[in-house]
Amino acid sequence: MHEGENDEALRWDGDDDPPVTSEPDDADTARPAPAPLPAGYTAVGRGSDAVPTATSEQASHEADDDADEPEAADDGRSSSAGNASLVATGIVAGIYALFTIGWVVGGLRMQTTAQFLIAPAVFWVNLWLAIAAPALWFATAWLLTRRSARWVRFVWLAAGVVLLVPWPFAMIGTVGQ
Repeated sequence: MHEGENDEALRWDGDDDPPVTSEPDDADTARPAPAPLPAGYTAVGRGSDAVPTATSEQASHEADDDADEPEAADDGRSSSAGNASLVATGIVAGIYALFTIGWVVGGLRMQTTAQFLIAPAVFWVNLWLAIAAPALWFATAWLLTRRSARWVRFVWLAAGVVLLVPWPFAMIGTVGQ
């Protein structure tokens, strides 16, 4: 066997292309200059000498900008919700959606009985408020507890689950007695 035949198995057509080098092209040199590092930070690694650092004047200007933005809590919590928190929020939201349906069904079942007790206009206003109450409670609890601990949000959501039970549906149901 010839030596060339053994090497032939290791070659592909087009292997004559020039090898890839780590030398920068003209396109690589057209990159924008890196942003300066904040005060107190040091660039390390290859090319770190080309990274500018912020002057004390720039650092004080950035500190003023950061003071306008609310800071994340430093108690170890991440700003995004965890998987368990998202699942629990979805379950509670589903309960509120079922409560809305329960108020619609139970309220409409009480329409004939309620006409003996209150005026029809008062009944319809109260029915629509009862239908909107679960969504309003969820949105209010969600918005007012944005910057609170997660357990505070779930306490308020759980309180709504207890307080907003659609009693007409729970007591009479869809069929009635």
